[in-house]
Amino acid sequence: MMITRTQMFGLATAALVAVPLPVIAQETRAADVAPVFTVELNSMLQGDDACQLTFMLSNTSANDIDKLVLETVLLTKDGAVDRLTLFDMRDIPMGRPRVRQFNVPSLSCDALGQVLINGVATCDGSDLTPASCSNAMTLSTRTDVEVLG
Repeated sequence: MMITRTQMFGLATAALVAVPLPVIAQETRAADVAPVFTVELNSMLQGDDACQLTFMLSNTSANDIDKLVLETVLLTKDGAVDRLTLFDMRDIPMGRPRVRQFNVPSLSCDALGQVLINGVATCDGSDLTPASCSNAMTLSTRTDVEVLG
């Protein structure tokens, strides 16, 4: 079978038209990627009648998070729910780590077994929603208390 010059030109044109489509699709997927940020339980300190939880937050996205509130469940070492609370992490600027501390009254740090980030109650910023922030959140700990989410 012999390919004519016109057919060859048509095939070459079709190939050139098809090439940019994957590039456009990749750019769209990149724009849809949610920001990435980390929430680390950095330390715990027992006070007189409170356990002070210190969190380190880092935002590696291209946008500031103007306000972040996490619905948090504190569980004992036996797995029982001690309490459900909201931790207002406030703002998390892009590229600048933040430390937030919370004094949890009537809680012994020694009794704390797990911290469950049950959900994102508030996540404000450019094109941010609680769902997009929840999907973009990475959790970690530097303590012997497990952090789940």
